Amino acid sequence: MLLVRRSAVRFGGVARWGLRCLCSGDAAGRYQDTVLLPRTDFPMRVNGPNLLEREIQIQQKCGFDQLYTWQREKKAKKEYCLHDGPPYANGDPHVGHALNKILKDIRNRFEVLRGRQVHYVPGWDCHGLPIELKALGDLGTNELTPLQIRQKAREFAERAISRQRAAFQRWGVMANWENCYYTFDGKYEVAQLKVFQEMHNKGLIYQDYKPVFWSPSSRTALAEAELEYNPEHVSRALYITFPLLTLPAKLAAKAESWGHVSALIWTTQPWTIPANQAVCYMPKVQYSVVKRADNAQLLLVASERINSLASMLKTNLESLATFAGSDLEGGVCQHPTIPAKQVPLLPANHVTMTKGTGLVHTAPAHGMEDYGVATLFNLPVECIVDEEGRFTELAGPELQKKSVMTEGNATVISMLQAVGAIVKEEDCVHSYPYDWRTKQPVVIRASKQWFINTASLKDKAKDALQKVRVIPESARSSLLAMLDRRTYWCISRQRSWGVPIPVFYHKETGEPLLNKHSVTHIAKVFSEKGSDSWWTEPVETFLTPEVLQKSKAGAVSDYVRGEDVLDIWFDSGASWAAVLPESDPRADSYVEGKDQVGGWFQSSLLTSVAVRNKAPYKALVVHGFAVSEKGEKMSKSVGNVIDPDVVINGGKDLSVSPPYGADVLRWWVAESNVFSEVQIGPNTLNAAKDSINKLRNTLRFLLGNLQGFDPRSQAVDPKQMHYVDQYMLHVLREFSMKVTDAYSEFDNGRVIRLLQSFITRDLSNFYFSIIKDRLYCDPENSLGRRSCQTVLEEILDGVSRSIAPVLPHLAEEVYLHAPGHDEGDTLFRSGWIKTSSVWRRPGLEEAVEGACAIRDSFLSSIPGRNAAEYELIIVIEPGLFFELIESLQEEPTSTCSQLTELMMASRTTLTSSLPRDLPSDAITSTGSFLINLEGGMIREESSYSVAAMPTSLSRCPRCRQYTSDEPDCLCPRCQTMLENAK
Repeated sequence: MLLVRRSAVRFGGVARWGLRCLCSGDAAGRYQDTVLLPRTDFPMRVNGPNLLEREIQIQQKCGFDQLYTWQREKKAKKEYCLHDGPPYANGDPHVGHALNKILKDIRNRFEVLRGRQVHYVPGWDCHGLPIELKALGDLGTNELTPLQIRQKAREFAERAISRQRAAFQRWGVMANWENCYYTFDGKYEVAQLKVFQEMHNKGLIYQDYKPVFWSPSSRTALAEAELEYNPEHVSRALYITFPLLTLPAKLAAKAESWGHVSALIWTTQPWTIPANQAVCYMPKVQYSVVKRADNAQLLLVASERINSLASMLKTNLESLATFAGSDLEGGVCQHPTIPAKQVPLLPANHVTMTKGTGLVHTAPAHGMEDYGVATLFNLPVECIVDEEGRFTELAGPELQKKSVMTEGNATVISMLQAVGAIVKEEDCVHSYPYDWRTKQPVVIRASKQWFINTASLKDKAKDALQKVRVIPESARSSLLAMLDRRTYWCISRQRSWGVPIPVFYHKETGEPLLNKHSVTHIAKVFSEKGSDSWWTEPVETFLTPEVLQKSKAGAVSDYVRGEDVLDIWFDSGASWAAVLPESDPRADSYVEGKDQVGGWFQSSLLTSVAVRNKAPYKALVVHGFAVSEKGEKMSKSVGNVIDPDVVINGGKDLSVSPPYGADVLRWWVAESNVFSEVQIGPNTLNAAKDSINKLRNTLRFLLGNLQGFDPRSQAVDPKQMHYVDQYMLHVLREFSMKVTDAYSEFDNGRVIRLLQSFITRDLSNFYFSIIKDRLYCDPENSLGRRSCQTVLEEILDGVSRSIAPVLPHLAEEVYLHAPGHDEGDTLFRSGWIKTSSVWRRPGLEEAVEGACAIRDSFLSSIPGRNAAEYELIIVIEPGLFFELIESLQEEPTSTCSQLTELMMASRTTLTSSLPRDLPSDAITSTGSFLINLEGGMIREESSYSVAAMPTSLSRCPRCRQYTSDEPDCLCPRCQTMLENAK
């Protein structure tokens, strides 16, 4: 049987039909119709409106909207649950949504392909202030009832959900879009209240009066997760003196000659000085009394801060005495703005030496650490700021009703200046918490709120987190740090749009009525009438005689319902209880942006650990944010916002913003390193488009060469294939295993790199260049050609499936054109890449790769020249390597052996010794190849030599190979084929 070599021809320029040896110069066009060139109606490129129309057609024809339901109904041995973190229902879909939703969908589609049943329920976070503010616009809340506010907020959220849902579907996200979860849904709220009840029963939820982050612009308490820090915030920082009235007992003897000493403190929040109750020091640190050289003032400061303070004050500070911080016990200071008030010196561990003086002004109502000191030493906690961020009457008539962040702060500074308490005044640029919704600074103020005791959950949460896989692992430290920072979680909000906290208060005592009996009944009412019933129904609906009796409470008329709603992070943090499968309410993965490290990841963990003592997820995937191509945060004012709708459908000026379609958006997500900031812009999108077009070209080549081939009846058994064909099945199997591993690790970027390397190195630069002659010029039904087509079909199938999670539209389009399946079949309903262990034969890899090593030596010896114009003599000493290469060429010399095909040469001779009569124009090269068989049990390094000489054979006018005995005559292979075709 005649076998083949590499073709030097391209798609064009093949000869026309002819049966005799032609000696004239017109032979080039005589055999064209005898050559089997690729034929397919699969387009190389699809652009503009045609692209958009094609994607929508594929979604409809291939049942994108039915795929999720189909796979849920199909029996499967394993389930994969990816729990959707609910996006906020307060605006249009943006590129951050695209990054997140597509990243999730890639994994879900991969799991469906490999036969798992996917549980994925899209959801929306529907409550909260941002929605309330946007829904009301300029109306404000003064003129509206809570029910009116809730109605407007619900309508706004529903409109936003509708727009976002349509966008997610257009992006190809697989889900049952008729069965989503919404945090304003009655069933969801009931599940949430059950979590609340469980946590309250365990004593984890309590009411207290303590400092919280408070947003004057929103008029509500905020949790840590609702803050964003402005690193450019400017505060007026002061160094303030607190005169020592009573010296510490241990220092009395030393202080006889000192005179008047003042404790020096530093603060960036002068407005809190009127609320001061103490000055704190670090017991284990050294302190000194120093004397200023410029005015003889005596100051008490930490010893290690003396040099910095001297530099700041621009004067020398002479140390008069140094002592341990613990010696300050019992000291009492004069309050600088309230003459009748004295404040103690108290020990505290939160005092630091990195800034300031080593002494900390303490206002328990306006600082978290300050409150801790107050609790320990039973200090008063007096809040002097109201809900609008203005001083109350407790601050005194000079300050009352003034905003603490503006004119109130300035007034306090004036008061301090008037009594000579300010040593230094300066602007301080530092990081300061802002309300993430209104973008306005917050304050810390004490108020009566509902809290979760996260301190008691912290250790359990850390233990649970140790059993969770975190991708990337570097995010774990941030999660642990966030847990350490959060000693309590304020869950009450002074708004209307949310789930009401199910509590009633006694009208006279203010005591809350909240227990399992009352909450259970309230949840039942909510399940029947919705949470609006909290405002529409009379109190008697909730506090029934039975509830009151079980609660051992008084008459219903003694109680008034609470007006606060739950923090939206508690809403979404309870989603595991409302959405995950009841059989095992623990998701395989939570996949969200890095901002959720202190948000949904943490609130979900805390609520789940509180109720069930385990995390609600087995793995956390933390991705970065979408940014501009310059790495900048996207901003409408800067003009660098990328709208995913414009990416897909094009902008007003199509020459500037052409339509790319959904698959380009998906490729961008997959190709990016999503674990850092993800850049997007015109250059990124054009590069993605070009990459997909190159992929299309490869797929088109595969489809074109499979025209008329049916793998179900014409496939060749691997044992009968050419060695290089068998080898490519082995390479395909290795590729598929690596791709599977990469998808499993959420490493879609590695999938893309593997794909591009496989196509460029293994297919285009190697296999395709070798087999074109066999494909185009061998008889249509020959074993060699069918062997090659069998492999091409496996490659087409493997590549199509490998890209399907990323590019579902393209994958299904290819599947519509591919041979070997019935009308109506779709790729996503037919499984993952199918490979066989049979494809790896002992010695096969070594034989082909050894031949490739020899070929590389040959090609490097003739740089820039056509390998087909040379014939070779390959010399290998007798041994294992010779036997392996001999399996590729049985005859000593051949123009049509598998070895000649791999060498891409005219003719190849395999021998064990180099002939003595080599022609003078022969080019010789040498090399060695290491054989590694049986897992390293057989290792042998063999040397070889290659002699390359210009061929004496002529170019065949049909196949364009230098295999013809005479000029312009057909080679034996082509002559035989055409004669048999008569």
